[in-house]
Amino acid sequence: MRDEKSRTAVAALIAWTLLGGATAFAQISDDIVKLGVTNDQASIYSAAGGFGAVVATRMAVEDFGGTVLGKKIEVVFADNQNKPDIGVAIVRRWVDAEKVDAIVDGGSSAVGMAIQSVTRDTNKMFLISGSGTHALTNQNCSPSGFQWSWDTYGVAAGTASELMKQKLDTWFFITADYTFGHLLEAQATEVVQKHGGRVLGSVRAPFNTSDFSSFLLQAQSSGAKVIALATAGGDTTNALKQAREFGLSKMGQKVAALFMNITDVDALGLDAAQGLIITTSFYWDRTEASRNFSRRFFEKHNRMPTFLTAGAYSAVTHYLNAVKAAGSDDTTKVAEQMRKTRINDPMTENGWIREDGRVMRDFYVVQVKKPEESKYPWDYYKVIGTVPAEEAALPLSRSECKLVKKTN
Repeated sequence: MRDEKSRTAVAALIAWTLLGGATAFAQISDDIVKLGVTNDQASIYSAAGGFGAVVATRMAVEDFGGTVLGKKIEVVFADNQNKPDIGVAIVRRWVDAEKVDAIVDGGSSAVGMAIQSVTRDTNKMFLISGSGTHALTNQNCSPSGFQWSWDTYGVAAGTASELMKQKLDTWFFITADYTFGHLLEAQATEVVQKHGGRVLGSVRAPFNTSDFSSFLLQAQSSGAKVIALATAGGDTTNALKQAREFGLSKMGQKVAALFMNITDVDALGLDAAQGLIITTSFYWDRTEASRNFSRRFFEKHNRMPTFLTAGAYSAVTHYLNAVKAAGSDDTTKVAEQMRKTRINDPMTENGWIREDGRVMRDFYVVQVKKPEESKYPWDYYKVIGTVPAEEAALPLSRSECKLVKKTN
């Protein structure tokens, strides 16, 4: 009888372990999972990311159920004003005093690079949905840093390849005078030259420039078939508006925006933006899943998601799923789980994380519709090509990331 009771007790213990023990032994630091979203929330890049990244992060938390492993998920946010020192101060305060587990977005490339150094040194998660320099998964890579939405290599490769297919083989660059712009120009130049094209010149434009007239005149006088804008946000829309006023397209020169979000097209208007070739990792109207997510986002934020805000949702969702699967919010354990799990959500279909932290997914080459082609609000793009994941990322054979295993 006693043996039978012992066997029953052992069986019950085994059943408890299999069904509930994993949750009981879950390890959540400070009894809360805290996410900190930081980016530009009031200036030149705020329309594309800004508070929209906070909205997307909150949506991911709500869709997950608001808790993970029985513990509350909290979201905090702060404006880093596109200044690396402010971004670093925010993240250090969050990590040291407020026990934030994961940083989301990052904002501009310069700020993202600074934050990456902090999160790498403190072994905290960095879900990079805003910053685009490919150095984040190259020279400045981190075991806990994941570049989610895009990078300069991917957007430059898609747009430059498409325009070279159209025999637009001479280029002049108007380039934002900081790391992001320089990388964008360098990577587009590489593609142009690879396809037999030539770069006739370039000029550097200061951050947050209101007057592009002198730069556009230099580009016009070069006679280049393509005037490429290696800029972002308000700088891009200002340059495009002034290029239209100059009538450059009517003179036979193609103005190309190497980095552009759908919010930029909305601000510019289809009349001015029509015909632009853009490379993106997300378009709200591409699939039924992307449409359902985007309409819910629109209800909360009154604009469709960009690839930056969609990336925040995707990254946070994958992170929370990894916390649940790992049974812990320990950064090393969660990062390992994230790397071995495929990514499937409204933004990404069967994506994965490469050893350098680059999220691998297809990119899409789109063309901005003519006003008469648009049938409903935010019906701005037609997809004209797909850049496979491996072609949209810097080859690992050229990587300077210390996490990449070198082979002879």
